Amino acid sequence: MTVSLPNESPAYREARNRLLAAEVELRAKIEDVANLRRQLPSGGQIPQDYAFRNLQGDDAPLSSLFGSHDTFAIYSLMYGPNAELPCPMCSAFLDGLNGQIAHLSKKISFAVVAQNTPEKLTALQAKMGWHDLPLLSALGTEYQRDYLAEAEDGSQLPILNVFRRTQDGICHFWGSELFFQPSDWHPRHIDAAWPLWNILDLTPEGRGDFFPSLR
Repeated sequence: MTVSLPNESPAYREARNRLLAAEVELRAKIEDVANLRRQLPSGGQIPQDYAFRNLQGDDAPLSSLFGSHDTFAIYSLMYGPNAELPCPMCSAFLDGLNGQIAHLSKKISFAVVAQNTPEKLTALQAKMGWHDLPLLSALGTEYQRDYLAEAEDGSQLPILNVFRRTQDGICHFWGSELFFQPSDWHPRHIDAAWPLWNILDLTPEGRGDFFPSLR
């Protein structure tokens, strides 16, 4: 298919076609990576059934969070017990996910955990308008430390993990370990799920040095 747009120059079309070829190549590479991800062997079984708590303060063990699905994705929000505000970057990511939960829940289960109390998470949910995001307290559990979401000094890290329920139990499937690999700007470990950066990448200015602020 050959396309052209109003008043474009030959130079523009030539450059755009070169870019289009690169975009086609990137699309194929993204699918190649996704296929490699899908072919991962089963990861390690969870060492314990982490006793999260929901916003009402009731026990919500990890095993109970799959619902009718066998796949459960969980994002670790950087909002530790001594933090006055959540991480703005995490919050921008969750702003985008909040409106997708109804669609995601048709295929998988999803939740957000933070090393904070149910009371503070309830207030945060109301303030941010995350009414569709299931928020859970990981306070008192080893989950954050076990699954790379807490540094040795207690700092919170923004890691996305995916778990799979099988006949043999609950196993880890994938985590956003790209976070720990060197990067010139930002780890970009969850960019595939983040509309903000994907849209900015389509613009003349690109991402630049922009960082979202807390709403």
